[in-house]
Amino acid sequence: MDKYDHKKVEKKWQKIWEETQVFKAKIDSAKPKYYILDMFPYPSGAGLHVGHVTGYTGTDIMSRFMRQKGYNVLHPMGWDSFGLPAEQYAIRTKTHPAITTQKNIDTYRTQLKSLGFSYDWSREFATSDPKYYKWTQWIFTKLYEKGLAYEAEMNVNYCPELQTVLANEEIENGRSKIGGYPVIRKPIKQWILKITEYADRLIEDLEKVDWPENLKKLQINWIGKSIGAKIDFQEVSTKELITVFTTRPDTLFGATYLVLSPEHPLIEKITTKEQQKEVQDYLVFTATKSDLERTELTKDKTGVFTGAYAIHPITGDKIPIWIADYVLMTYGTGSIMAVPSHDERDFEFALKFKLPVIAVYDPDESTINDDMLSKGQTAKQLKQAVLLGKACWPHDGKVINSSHKDCSLDGLDKEKAITQIIEWLEQHNRGTKAISYKLRDWLFSRQRYWGEPIPILHFEDGSQRILELDELPLLPPQLDDYKPAADGQSALSKVPTWVNIKDRKTGKKAKRETNTMPQWAGSCWYYLRFADPHNEKQAWSKKAENYWLNVDLYVGGAEHAVLHLMYARFWHKVLYDLDLVSTNEPFQKYRYQGVVTAPAYKLSGGGYLHPEDVVKKEEAYYSKLTNEPVEKIIEKMSKSKLNGVSPNEIIDEFGADALRLYEMFMGPFDREKIWNTDAVNGCKRFLNRFYDLVVSSKLTEENSEEAYKLSHRLVNYVVTDIENMQFNTAIAHMMEFINDFIKLDKYPKEALLMSVQMLYPFAPHIAEEMWQRLGKRESLTYHPLPKVNKAYLVDDQVTFVIQINGKVRDRMDLPKGTDKDKLLELAKGQKNVIKYLDKEIIKTIFVPDKLLNIVVKQ
Repeated sequence: MDKYDHKKVEKKWQKIWEETQVFKAKIDSAKPKYYILDMFPYPSGAGLHVGHVTGYTGTDIMSRFMRQKGYNVLHPMGWDSFGLPAEQYAIRTKTHPAITTQKNIDTYRTQLKSLGFSYDWSREFATSDPKYYKWTQWIFTKLYEKGLAYEAEMNVNYCPELQTVLANEEIENGRSKIGGYPVIRKPIKQWILKITEYADRLIEDLEKVDWPENLKKLQINWIGKSIGAKIDFQEVSTKELITVFTTRPDTLFGATYLVLSPEHPLIEKITTKEQQKEVQDYLVFTATKSDLERTELTKDKTGVFTGAYAIHPITGDKIPIWIADYVLMTYGTGSIMAVPSHDERDFEFALKFKLPVIAVYDPDESTINDDMLSKGQTAKQLKQAVLLGKACWPHDGKVINSSHKDCSLDGLDKEKAITQIIEWLEQHNRGTKAISYKLRDWLFSRQRYWGEPIPILHFEDGSQRILELDELPLLPPQLDDYKPAADGQSALSKVPTWVNIKDRKTGKKAKRETNTMPQWAGSCWYYLRFADPHNEKQAWSKKAENYWLNVDLYVGGAEHAVLHLMYARFWHKVLYDLDLVSTNEPFQKYRYQGVVTAPAYKLSGGGYLHPEDVVKKEEAYYSKLTNEPVEKIIEKMSKSKLNGVSPNEIIDEFGADALRLYEMFMGPFDREKIWNTDAVNGCKRFLNRFYDLVVSSKLTEENSEEAYKLSHRLVNYVVTDIENMQFNTAIAHMMEFINDFIKLDKYPKEALLMSVQMLYPFAPHIAEEMWQRLGKRESLTYHPLPKVNKAYLVDDQVTFVIQINGKVRDRMDLPKGTDKDKLLELAKGQKNVIKYLDKEIIKTIFVPDKLLNIVVKQ
């Protein structure tokens, strides 16, 4: 009996698949389509690690399975190849980013092909290819023409060392993720996309897609729609209006001070001379903090008094105006009315700076539970503390202390108080009902070289012209120095001959836009280009888009599940409104794969130590080796933490099929998993056992009822599991099948063929080989799934529990309907039962198809 050689077989089938282009997708109106997409990768120099392989394996299983079901499957792959990492590498090495990017792409492609993924490689492209970004620039022109792209000065995250604007996602603890350099907030003129115009639709249309509920909530919370009121307060000296947004206008009588965001435009105008230095020092102090740091509930509240006061719109009282970093310019109006009696953040701030606290809701003692009370405190004591301004009550009740002249809310509940105060504000022109969003317009420009040039011309009179299609793609100038300019502008600005031109369409002097697009731009619409990647006249044809879109299954990492998906949905909706796409949503079904974790060895002095063998060597070994303490921690697999395992070495030792199988067997697809290289060998052994059945001398053409029962049940289980993306349980069922099948006297070929078909989506190389060994000439790729005969799913055997005096002594698998006398006769012959029958049997208790309890004399 020959042994399975994974190296030989996997190379053989990868060559066959590539030469026959068996996975090439073509429009076929006679077949239902299924479009399966991975979040396409950014090709870093480190290459893939096995953590990346999880999602790609999952989509490949679904692609192969859907072909078996008769679907016309589109499963493409490409590269998200613009971005800051490539630019920084180019700056360090003085190598053009196009060169390093192409090298990285070649590495990734080789790795993915070695895993046998069934991509249609004829559709491959990179976002940094001018043939692709010509159409990214074209989409920008459509956004501009629709009034959704504009320029404005905005406070942005700016890294002086990298000399570029950074997105929030590119910053961690006030420093750039790349390089760890300090990041400050500063105003810079930027291109911005008006995503807020689509905020409501981005929320409402989530009902139309099949996404995990927690992901939908993340998107809804990010958009942060709030219904409330805008209220005008007038500053005493300058008479400037400070408009606040609040979801609780009913608490207006409890507003004892205003708080402005450190970025608020009125700060300079209203701050008194006496407070200028203190205010300026505070603004410098807050400039390096991220929004996340500023809004942490546990952080110590900081702030500074402007010296200015505002007039309360109802009472006419003067209330102080403060600045504090827990208020963000990106939410509401960048200013709040502080109601410390009923907002915990405001209360902490008021306590620290000794500001007034006025209760405007009377706590109902009957609603107070133990969680609201301090140790030893009673409900009555809490109520008294609230009324005295010594405790916060962030709950409802009846309104109190809220009456002045023609405005009284006292005695009302929350909803009536909100309605009544908004009516009063609108009648007196001091406020209005309003909706606010946490979502801000999308900051779209970057001061980088390695990105899509923005196709805009600026004229001397301040006007602009968007480039037309025949002027695209707009290519960047060739450079040897990719560093941004000293004034913070992109490297493009350092080439005057590229920047300053005579516009050939108007004949006027013009300057090209020197900012480039963010990396998000290319990944916002790549799923559309995959439908028609070689079209030179259009971004996609109507025919291709109508057939392939929308994406039926999209799989990616949870970390990109909010912003990337939101930006792509925004662009798609704009394209839908322009009648350029036929679907309202781009991704019908979305699933994310769980994170793969592995041991990392962290040095006490910082950084990580690369373990030679993370299974056998522990902290003590490394501590001795490095003469400093080493901590073993389980972290997300990452090349930067030196715990990323390359798929190359696993494929070499165990084979691609074994790796694919282990990736799916580690646990549920969407859950966190812990990598263990040694455990891959278990999957390798399973595949060897499967192969041994096919080449066994026990193989037969004869039918077998028992074999068919096992194979039909296997098909039924695995089909259901794959459809639910429960890949780990599907593999478990296949392992159980092998354990049972191997016990048979003969191995019927037809039953084995059925089982090989179920293995195929998971381990396609060995499955194709076994299929061929069993006499089949055509590839498994489009061979229909076996049909399940439901008769084989009915249990004709049951497991009887055999008890002696109520204690379980044995179990017996027998035909359903076995009667008591027959069961007793058989039980008396079981070795685990015989030894307890040396005494007189008093009686037997029989439960049909379940149990026989033999009661013997004690």
